[in-house]
Amino acid sequence: MAMIEFKGKSFEIDEDGFLLKFEDWGPEWAEYVKESEGISEITEAHQQILDFLQDYYKKNGIAPMVRILSKSTGYKLKQIYELFPSGPGKGACKMAGLPKPTGCV
Repeated sequence: MAMIEFKGKSFEIDEDGFLLKFEDWGPEWAEYVKESEGISEITEAHQQILDFLQDYYKKNGIAPMVRILSKSTGYKLKQIYELFPSGPGKGACKMAGLPKPTGCV
């Protein structure tokens, strides 16, 4: 698999650019994905979604379904797409360090 070097850290990624090991996640990874996703700044709203995704993944071993993400965070799907232009699976899960969700294209 490929390796990404960013701000002194190394990250092993899959063919779609998702981290291979969740435990390798760090703020540097979020910064890297932020830039590649065209997000200018990680806001409190971004962080709330990232924290929820990571907590859910730690407890369940998978990414939550979009409706669980929306219901649990209080953000409507439209708002999630405004925060993460490539979507909750491709953008938010990638930034949170989760593996590529099942069914994510």
